[in-house]
Amino acid sequence: MIPNYQAFMRPFLEIAQAANGKEVKLRDVINQLADRFELTEQEREETLPSGKQSILDNRVGWARTYLTKAGLLEVTRRAHFIITERGITALKDKQVVIDNKYLKQFDEFIAFKDQKNVTTKNDVEDNDEVDDITPDEALRLAYKQINDSLALDILERTRKVTPAFFEDLLIELLVAMGYGGTGEGAAHALGKTGDNGIDGVIDQDPLGVDQIYIQAKRYAQGNNVGAGDIRDFFGALNLKKAQKGIFITTSEFTSSAIETAQNLGTRIVLINGTELAKLMLRYNIGSRDEQVLHLKKIDEDFFEI
Repeated sequence: MIPNYQAFMRPFLEIAQAANGKEVKLRDVINQLADRFELTEQEREETLPSGKQSILDNRVGWARTYLTKAGLLEVTRRAHFIITERGITALKDKQVVIDNKYLKQFDEFIAFKDQKNVTTKNDVEDNDEVDDITPDEALRLAYKQINDSLALDILERTRKVTPAFFEDLLIELLVAMGYGGTGEGAAHALGKTGDNGIDGVIDQDPLGVDQIYIQAKRYAQGNNVGAGDIRDFFGALNLKKAQKGIFITTSEFTSSAIETAQNLGTRIVLINGTELAKLMLRYNIGSRDEQVLHLKKIDEDFFEI
């Protein structure tokens, strides 16, 4: 398990102190910390949701930032540091836990934390659970909580729309996802008697030679789609001589339904209510962007001498 960023603070200083006054490179420190905490290759390579940085790099990076802001480390050049006298003093007492609470004795660190302005009326700054995660992780956690709540709301609203509205909604979603191309009429809902269990169709080429057929079940929570529904859809696809189908429901699929879809020769993609809500949010179907936050980082190349 990858330690939280505060657990890296004392070991980071110890590695810097072992350099005997010479600067240490951040990448070397990260590698040594990974070895010290016996992290597996999988843990070392595990990335943040963005996929652009490893969790290990992120947490060690924030440990370095906090130690630097508190004056225990000093930046010498890009990604290189030395331990300060304050840092050496902090290591003298082996019983002292070096974490955010310890760093709060330094005015520079308090000023830095005040600039972040992350406290609330409940003083979450002193909450150990919140303090254990980096600001990046706190931001992403808040983002996930907001989106999870919104997903539940949008799914509940989708369950209450009319069948025709639901089918049109799904067509609009799939077109927004890039299916159906740009041709007029490349995607449309059927929803007529005699459609043989097919609710919509999307042309994958200008001539409509390759098509994806859609089955939609606007079910309440708990009314799950079973294997029989999948077999019926498979039969409908055979009548259309179709090779691809998407079965979408606002509820869930039973385990037997999932197994049946996997065993059938025709490619049938299953999308349950949770996945549907996430796709609707991602492609702004039934939702819209209220505010866009740009997360910035230092351009190290700009300051390279």
